[in-house]
Amino acid sequence: MRRLEHLSTIIADLGDMFVFVAPLATLPLIVAIIFSEWNMLLPMAAVPVTFVILGILLRTLPRSNRGGRLSTAMCSVALFWLTCAMVSGIPFMIGLNMGFTDAFFEGMAGWTGTAFSMIRSLDTAPHVLLFWRSYMQWIGGISIVAFMIALASSTGLFSAKISRTEGRDEPLMPTVIATGRALWKIYAALTFVAVSLILFTGLSLWESVNLAFAAVSTGGFTLHEGGILFYNSIALELLLIPIMIAGALPFKLYYLIVQNRRMGLFGDEQVKLFFLFAGIGAAVVTYDLVFFGNFEFFTALRHGLFMTISTLTTTGFQTMNLRLLASVTLLFLTLITIIGGASGSTAGGVKLNRVALAIRALLWWFRRLFVSGKVLLPFKIEGRIIPRATAELEAAKNMLVIILSVITIFIATLAVLQFHLTTYSLTDILFEVVSAFSSCGVSIGYVSPDMPVISKGIFIVVMWIGRLEVIPVVMLFMALFGRSD
Repeated sequence: MRRLEHLSTIIADLGDMFVFVAPLATLPLIVAIIFSEWNMLLPMAAVPVTFVILGILLRTLPRSNRGGRLSTAMCSVALFWLTCAMVSGIPFMIGLNMGFTDAFFEGMAGWTGTAFSMIRSLDTAPHVLLFWRSYMQWIGGISIVAFMIALASSTGLFSAKISRTEGRDEPLMPTVIATGRALWKIYAALTFVAVSLILFTGLSLWESVNLAFAAVSTGGFTLHEGGILFYNSIALELLLIPIMIAGALPFKLYYLIVQNRRMGLFGDEQVKLFFLFAGIGAAVVTYDLVFFGNFEFFTALRHGLFMTISTLTTTGFQTMNLRLLASVTLLFLTLITIIGGASGSTAGGVKLNRVALAIRALLWWFRRLFVSGKVLLPFKIEGRIIPRATAELEAAKNMLVIILSVITIFIATLAVLQFHLTTYSLTDILFEVVSAFSSCGVSIGYVSPDMPVISKGIFIVVMWIGRLEVIPVVMLFMALFGRSD
């Protein structure tokens, strides 16, 4: 009985989310009208209409009177992403005659901000569908930022950092409404700046808006088969780098800067780690391209810098064919991709804050092995001493996410190789799976409309699990199939 009550609350909350997102899904209709794509009005209208119908029906279900629970919110968000991907695939099925699996894949890639695509010819696709892909990534980007900030603020370790300013007592973002408004303003401002910068390269407003949506959301969808290579523009590549970085840094820092509560980004540990990894990554990839790939230095530097930023931010833009890379370079990019960007950003991956916390926790545990049991070694985060019980709990939860992420990647890679006899190597498949898990979409070529249906299904699940950072999906399965208390 309690399980049914819990599931009913989860689904009712899901209905509220659908009612909220339905108006946002009407914007592509304007694009269809602008480009006179009248035959696409009905397929595109099916998305908001479906959201409204589902929302009205689901929100009528009874809810638990025991108050909101974190597990309920996690389950609702997991179902929201899964259902949104399905519903968002409707225009692709009607407009491009894509099968359900391919359309579902496209929707999941859109909402998770992954650059993989099942569309065979982007250059001949309707404008409204191309915009819908970019727009999905843009909406999904701000949605994941809001969810992850809310999730982080519920933990004992990070609540003070998220909800309060440094050295102050007043709340940073005191209400859900204030948080939402602040995030939307920041996101809109970053997008406006991105569009303006891209326009300087000579691209049209249409191209600039779509690329800005994909870059700020670290999504990576493009309008052409050749991707970024289609433009053959060094200026565009150089301008996209700071835009991708902006999407992969913590959004709470932008808020602090606007409120004059922080003078710059570089006081944050995640930002320092990001640029450290970016510098090391660009140097290593450039070196490998010169000495293993026989690239000229400046060509190697151009590709090394761009591909490092694209993979570390999990954006998914590509400026080169990865099959030209040595295995060691591909493995290095795999490592960069799984790390990803900062927590509270649009980037995917296990996140920089988890990497930092894992390193700090391991050093703390090892130091405790070499001292007397009576000696208390403090656990510090950015100068603050964290109570031992809180530190151990949060470190364990952090390591759990990392371990579950590695297990998910391992099982998915094994499953792809088990069910598909392919000429792609283990290194290639591992990179593709990591790229999917980290919501990146940089591809060596395995992911395509021609890969087996079972592989498409595996990648859909991996994108879903990876974007939500594992735990919400685990909570959903526990709610569905676990023992009822």
